[in-house]
Amino acid sequence: MLTAIIVAAGGSRRMGSDKLFTTIAGKPLLAHSIDAFERASSVTEIIVVAREDRHGEIEKIVRDQNWKKVRSIVTGGEHRQDSVRAGLESLRNDARYIAVHDAARPLVTPEQIGRVYEIARKHAAAALAEPISDTLKRADFDLIVTSSVDRDQLFAMQTPQIFERELLEEAYCIVADQEISVTDEVSAVELLGRKVALVVNEDFNFKITYPRDLALAEVVLRQRVERK
Repeated sequence: MLTAIIVAAGGSRRMGSDKLFTTIAGKPLLAHSIDAFERASSVTEIIVVAREDRHGEIEKIVRDQNWKKVRSIVTGGEHRQDSVRAGLESLRNDARYIAVHDAARPLVTPEQIGRVYEIARKHAAAALAEPISDTLKRADFDLIVTSSVDRDQLFAMQTPQIFERELLEEAYCIVADQEISVTDEVSAVELLGRKVALVVNEDFNFKITYPRDLALAEVVLRQRVERK
């Protein structure tokens, strides 16, 4: 049983408004993210973690889209890891595998989800990732280049990231006990010394961070519809 925790509790500070409810390709951005997990045959149920003042809007989206897998909408915390923990606390007893996905990645596809789940079942932990292709430089506080970074075997982490339930819960217990800050679940699982398998992604799955990202996501989504 695969349960998806979709993290949608961020404040969108760099966007200037709540990006998750911005309309792209005819639907709120959040709806595209949830819909991929609704359509993924590997996913049994979905938990959406969001700010309390947004619950009503999300409930309406769920009704309008006639989704069947969204079991609950829970309130997130101040930081991303707090929101993931809130999702973990609302799991059903029979949940075996957990997928965590950033709602701000609306380009995720059911196929990507299925590929990560397949590898997670073999290795207990897997994450979607993209090889770094840009030249990387390290700079000081004055933005003066200080050195180059070898990009060989470097990957940009994406979501979903999928884990055996017990493994992820144990990792988050360490995060809480040691008051460690993590930006994704792979970082949390690494604290246990466990290995995480990467699933190389060759399709678009970028995170919506700046206003410019919305226009590009719109193009990608519309092209996908036209190809069907």
